[in-house]
Amino acid sequence: MNGPGPIMVLSQNTKRESGRKVQTENINAGKTIGDVVRTCLGPRAMLKMLMDPMGGIVMTNDGNAILREITVQHPAGKTMIEIARTQDEEVGDGTTSVIVLAAEVLGVSQQFLEEKMHPTVIIQAYRQALEDAANILREKVATPIDLDNKAEVRKVVQSCVGTKFIAKWSDLACDIAMDAVKTVSIDETGKKEIDIKRYAKVEKIPGGTIEDSKVLKGVMFNKDVTHPKMKRRIEKPRILLLDCNLEYKKGESQTNIELMKEEDFSKVLEQEETFIKKMCDEILAFKPDLVITEKGVSDLAQHFFNKAGVTAIRRLRKSDNLRVARACGATIVNRTDEITEEDIGTGAGLFEVRKIGDEYFTFIEECQDPKACTILLRGASKDILNEVERNLQDALNVARNLYLEPALVPGGGATEMEVAHLLTQMAKSLNGVIQWPYKAVASALEVIPRTLAQNCGANTIRSLTALRAKHALETEKNVNWGINGETGELADMDKLGIWEPLSVKLQVYKTAIETAILLLRIDDIVSGSKKRGEQEGPAVNHAAEPSMMSMGE
Repeated sequence: MNGPGPIMVLSQNTKRESGRKVQTENINAGKTIGDVVRTCLGPRAMLKMLMDPMGGIVMTNDGNAILREITVQHPAGKTMIEIARTQDEEVGDGTTSVIVLAAEVLGVSQQFLEEKMHPTVIIQAYRQALEDAANILREKVATPIDLDNKAEVRKVVQSCVGTKFIAKWSDLACDIAMDAVKTVSIDETGKKEIDIKRYAKVEKIPGGTIEDSKVLKGVMFNKDVTHPKMKRRIEKPRILLLDCNLEYKKGESQTNIELMKEEDFSKVLEQEETFIKKMCDEILAFKPDLVITEKGVSDLAQHFFNKAGVTAIRRLRKSDNLRVARACGATIVNRTDEITEEDIGTGAGLFEVRKIGDEYFTFIEECQDPKACTILLRGASKDILNEVERNLQDALNVARNLYLEPALVPGGGATEMEVAHLLTQMAKSLNGVIQWPYKAVASALEVIPRTLAQNCGANTIRSLTALRAKHALETEKNVNWGINGETGELADMDKLGIWEPLSVKLQVYKTAIETAILLLRIDDIVSGSKKRGEQEGPAVNHAAEPSMMSMGE
């Protein structure tokens, strides 16, 4: 007697895949994403040109910027894109490395799955390898750095900038990054806070040459004075910052006023005028030379200010206002009757409105001890400026990481080779099956120097073998030997001066290996049916080849 028919738990058009197939697909998806950005690693990196649906063009070799623009179908691919973003937000550099490394770590796990090794065993080995790698980095590879030594810090920033579009102006970029970070860093009760995003604003103005870019000792913004007769240049200004309206307050909803006599009407107008006059008098009592408000300034208030020889600027962005406050030492006041002498900023040396191109820009500069700054970028076209800004962002982050954690590791794949070498030795002390995946992590790390060699057209196998032999010589202590990304030959990174912050490397390893662990854990994908009565069938075809790029590579 036959049993009852198959029991359907999931609805008809739900697709479910489980087991080996899913793992293989996830690994392939990860590898495909890795292949997209692989050519973007190192000083000989290629640029990618991406078209967005609106017809805009992005040209970049910043791993994160590329993956941001790509539309991906496969869930595992999306995870890979997320990690580039995490890396960018956390330390701001190493976005390309993290993707390439994660893809490789996933790739080496494939053979173990085929040999029927359980994913949890592989994961356990990966975890162990990650811990050991972090310890090796801190104890064996990293060297402390003296932040007062300008040349040292510059070398580190240089190695970050050297792989980017602004490599040609790398000295300039390094100075800009170091200046800006020094300016915005605050030491409060022994805790360092460096907020680049908020207080180091990048202003891009097309025109001029890239050499004209600089860090201002103060701030600038795209505004002109409200009244044409106001002064456009004031030395040693007393600056008052407001975020209230300097105009008569209108009623929230409709307001009805019944007027019996004609005089009443003029009385109402008078009241409005006296109100504004009162506000202006409260401000002028403190004799400021420059009043900046985030809201509007009425014509009448402009007139009063003009008579008193005060310059007013209106409708300034909140973020800009905060920067002005930090630069000249003023406090932003919310109501005019609460102004005190302490709120007035006297730290600025010069206020000037200059015309650049067709627009007027306000400069507040020569500040005594600015805690905020503006980075002024000039360049030939908008696309170039965008790319330069992205590169500068990386340089700023590197400088920030150094100030927060002053330790260095060699670049150019030297760190990876050394860690790989030491991990392979440690693998010998492990018992059982675990040592194979553990060794695999070591070999996966070699993808970084290999890609560097590949991108500049060197003989990969020969270079890597030679490099491996170099690191294997315990007697010579060749920790700093890596691949020279320009020529593809072996070189001592210490002589070339290619260094990276320790925090970036640690983050790369952690993010990459943990993502690989996450993706190996998945053994089942259930995708629901499509909505709106489109064609029946699964929403995402996971069995398809992972050519899930919406752009040809």
